[in-house]
Amino acid sequence: MMSHIRIHSVDALRGFAVMAILLIHNVEHFIFPVYPVSEPDWLAALDKSVFDVTFFLFAGKAYAIFALLFGFTFYIQNHNQQKAGHDFGYRFMWRLLLLAGFACLNAAFFPGGDVLLLFTVVGGVLVIVRHWKTKNVAILAVLLLLQPVEWIYLLMLAFVPGFHIPDLHVGELYAEVGSVVKTGNFWDFIMCNIGVGQKASLFWAIDAGRFMQTAGLFLLGFILGRKQLFVLSDEHLRFWKRMLIVAFAVFLPLYFIHAQLAVVENAACKLLAIIFDMWQKLSFAFVLISAFMLLYGKTSFGHHSHLLQNYGKMSLTNYVSQSVIGALIYFPIGLYLAPYCGYTISLFIGIGVFVLQLVFTQWWLSAHRQGPLEAFWHRLTWLHSTR
Repeated sequence: MMSHIRIHSVDALRGFAVMAILLIHNVEHFIFPVYPVSEPDWLAALDKSVFDVTFFLFAGKAYAIFALLFGFTFYIQNHNQQKAGHDFGYRFMWRLLLLAGFACLNAAFFPGGDVLLLFTVVGGVLVIVRHWKTKNVAILAVLLLLQPVEWIYLLMLAFVPGFHIPDLHVGELYAEVGSVVKTGNFWDFIMCNIGVGQKASLFWAIDAGRFMQTAGLFLLGFILGRKQLFVLSDEHLRFWKRMLIVAFAVFLPLYFIHAQLAVVENAACKLLAIIFDMWQKLSFAFVLISAFMLLYGKTSFGHHSHLLQNYGKMSLTNYVSQSVIGALIYFPIGLYLAPYCGYTISLFIGIGVFVLQLVFTQWWLSAHRQGPLEAFWHRLTWLHSTR
C-alpha cells in the first residue's frame, strides 16, 4: 500500500516535469518575447531547431504531467486521512487557498500569470469526487478531456445564427503586461503581474482549452493513485509498456490533424485545432510518462535518479524560484539579457539554472525534510489541526 510510503518514481517524474517547465520558460524568456534583432545564419538556424525541438517535447506536456501528479498527490493525502478517520476535503480547500498565495508569489515575477492559480480554481473538482466510485470519476475525466466547451461552441456556430466565440481580449492583456515589464519599474512590474498577468493567464487558459483539460488531468492522477500504478511492479510496468504503445499510436494522427487545422483561418477550424491540440499534447504527455516509468523501472536509471527525486521533492520551491531567477536574468528589472539571448543561449542558461537548483536542493535536503516553501505550505495546511 502507498500510505505514508514515499513513491520515489513520482518524485523523479515531478522533478522531470519541473525541469522541463524551466527549460521551456527560459527558451520563451518567461513570456517576455524580446530576442536579438540579428544573428549569424548558422545561429538563427540552430535557434529555430532548439525552439522546435524544445517545444515539441515539452510545451503543454510538462504542465500536463505536473497537473496529473497534483491529482495523484491529492489521492495520497486524502487516502491517508481517510485511514485515520478524517475527511480531508475541507482541509484541502484551505490548502488550495494557500496555493493561491504561492501562485501570486510566483506570478509577481512571471508576467504570463501562473498555472498554480488555475490549479487553485479547478482543484475543487477533486473534493467533489473524493468519495465517488472510480468508474464515475473516470467517466467525468473523459468528459472533461473531450473539451466540452469547444464542442458546445462548434454546435452553436452551426445552429445559432450570428453566434460568435466570446473574445476575452487575451492579446490586449498580455500587451499591457509586456509594456509594463519593459519600463523596468519594479513595483509596477510586480503589481501588474499579480493583477493583469494573472487575469491574462486565466483567460488564456479558457481560450486554449486548459480549464477542462486541467480538471480532467487532476481526475486521471487521482485514478492512477487509486490503482497504485506508480508503484513499481511487473504488472504495472506491463501497463506502462502498453500505455506507451497506445499513446504513441494515438499521438501521431492527432498531431498531423492538428497541424492541418492550425493553418485554416475560420472559427470552426480554430475550435477544432484547440481540441486536437489538447488531445495530441495529452497523448504525448503519456508517451513521456510511460517512457519515464519504464526507464525508471527497467533500467539502472531508477537507482541513479536521487538528484531528480530530490528536485521533485522540492518542486514548489524550485518552480517559484525559477521565475525569480528568470526575471532577474531576462527582464529590465534585472540584468535585462533578453535582447542578447536567442533560443540556444537561453536553453543553456536554463540548464545552468537547473544545475544550480539541483545543488541547492541537495544542500537543503541534507539538513531538512522538505523544501522551504513545501514546509511552509505543510505547516499552514495543518494549522490548528489535532492530527
